[in-house]
Amino acid sequence: MILSTTAFTALALPATMASANADAPEKSTSKTALMHRTVVSFGAYTSAVGDMRDPVVDATNNSLAVSPDERFAVATNSDSDHLSVIHLRSGRKIAEIKGYVSPRNVLFAPDSKTFTVSDSARGVVDRISMRTFDVVKRLPLGAGVFGTAQSKDGRLLYANNAASHTVTVIDQAANRPETVLTGFSEPRQGIKLAPKGDKLYVTNFDGGKGGRITVLDLTTEKPQELKQIEGFEGVRGLSVNRAGDRLYAASSGNDKIYIVDTASGETRDTVDVGDQPYGAALSPDETVLFSGNKGANSLTAIDPGTGDVKGTVTGLKAPRQAISFSADSQTAWVLNEDLSVAEVDVDALRVIRTLGRR
Repeated sequence: MILSTTAFTALALPATMASANADAPEKSTSKTALMHRTVVSFGAYTSAVGDMRDPVVDATNNSLAVSPDERFAVATNSDSDHLSVIHLRSGRKIAEIKGYVSPRNVLFAPDSKTFTVSDSARGVVDRISMRTFDVVKRLPLGAGVFGTAQSKDGRLLYANNAASHTVTVIDQAANRPETVLTGFSEPRQGIKLAPKGDKLYVTNFDGGKGGRITVLDLTTEKPQELKQIEGFEGVRGLSVNRAGDRLYAASSGNDKIYIVDTASGETRDTVDVGDQPYGAALSPDETVLFSGNKGANSLTAIDPGTGDVKGTVTGLKAPRQAISFSADSQTAWVLNEDLSVAEVDVDALRVIRTLGRR
């Protein structure tokens, strides 16, 4: 693993980024007009708005982030030119933030006041205010920026770049890169920080093979490669348990969830799930793992301790990696292909309502 520094410069953005003034989102949950925002483009990092094809990374993915206070969700997919903001309690879509070309990953700040979104065609990571839906910070990282993960305190952001085969470590307060890590092969959406913050797991698309995960040690002064975990067939979504000794990985090439011992890198078990599993989402209480089965329009519920299948959630539309749980693990939110969000009763394993359709 080769480490290097970068000279990327953050952009100072004007306060008038949005197309109109905005009220706080909590004022817009009744039957009022949908808010619209359009972000501004930027120089060499701009692709034509409306062009649904990323000229650098030929891949489709989706992303769903639920605010830590569980009031709002932000949803998008890479074939969409906008982000949808949904008020969870009412189920209403309250805003659309337009101007993106291939939005890839969304993450909320720990205080729920802002979120970041990466766009691989524009080559930027934007930070957006939940009060005004303005872009308040923009960091150009080059075309191909894809999946992201952040430290528990929100200080550091780790950003995959499938075009440059790198992971950039970003100081979010300063809005600047600290380090660029090299030695990957097309890292896309799959990037997961261990709950203890001591390891980073990065999937490698490897020209379509998708057979390995790079594990980085973050406890040293500079991140160092620990090992390569291999043997997958199209590895997609990842989860790591609190103890940090188990990794769960979705493998879309053979319709399995892999349960991996992180110390040895050996596969302890595999679980047969539905067609084309992209997601592997572990509940906060670690009682259930959901596999998002894109081809089967379903979730497979797995006991993460035993590997036994507990049941199936149906009534979804092409679910992928975009699965979020409530803090009490009683509810899950799953992004559908049309950017509506299915709210799932985790104990009953059924969809109880669909959000964001209007």
